[in-house]
Amino acid sequence: MTSRRVVVCLDVKGGRVVKGVQFEGLRDVGDPVELAARAEASGADELVFLDVSASIEERAPLLELAQRTAEVLFIPLTLGGGIASVDGVTAALRAGADKVALNSAIVKRPALIDEAARVVGAQCVVASIDAKREGTGWRVFTHGGRTPTGLDAVAWAKECAARGAGELLITSIDRDGARTGYDLELTRAISDAVTVPVVASGGAGTAQHVVEAFTRGGAEAALVAGMLHDGTTTVGALKAALRDAGLEVRS
Repeated sequence: MTSRRVVVCLDVKGGRVVKGVQFEGLRDVGDPVELAARAEASGADELVFLDVSASIEERAPLLELAQRTAEVLFIPLTLGGGIASVDGVTAALRAGADKVALNSAIVKRPALIDEAARVVGAQCVVASIDAKREGTGWRVFTHGGRTPTGLDAVAWAKECAARGAGELLITSIDRDGARTGYDLELTRAISDAVTVPVVASGGAGTAQHVVEAFTRGGAEAALVAGMLHDGTTTVGALKAALRDAGLEVRS
């Protein structure tokens, strides 16, 4: 049985971890290096470090800060935000990342997925997809959820996987920060459409939501943020709930 992963996300802006609702109203929740160390100590399987303003400001991510974060970790680190070239991918990996999340840049130029996978391997390439419900489907948005595209989220997920992305990070803009649960229909639709691992993101507010990401959404990993930053729960408590639901998790 595949072990389910609990992934802690640090959204970073101006050198600080922030959290909002539907990508808006960001508030400061702490220092990224300190929160990264705390996440690992609490039992997180992986950490995602997203520089949320890099694409909007058309700049590279804060590699020095990411490097300081990587230095305190033994668990895998995914770095994303503003990475728009193979050189940017390799720079992120040299800074200590194990995987690189690509979002706005691959919508603009999908061939970047193929190129990055060829150079660093599919296992290092994460296609990050921000999606918003529209009618009976979901539309892909870029630049921190601000820019709508003409892409259907499920079709785009299939293309990303076909081009060489080794993992898909699927964030529901509608559910982001709302703590009402993941968009399980979105997660399931994409999980059923691809053969690579899917990480559910956006909406976790309780341990049951995390359980449902796996049992109903078909995800292989669940990303959590706000409820950990606020001290509402811990990774250990989430993993206990997953075990109680009969799911395999890492100690």
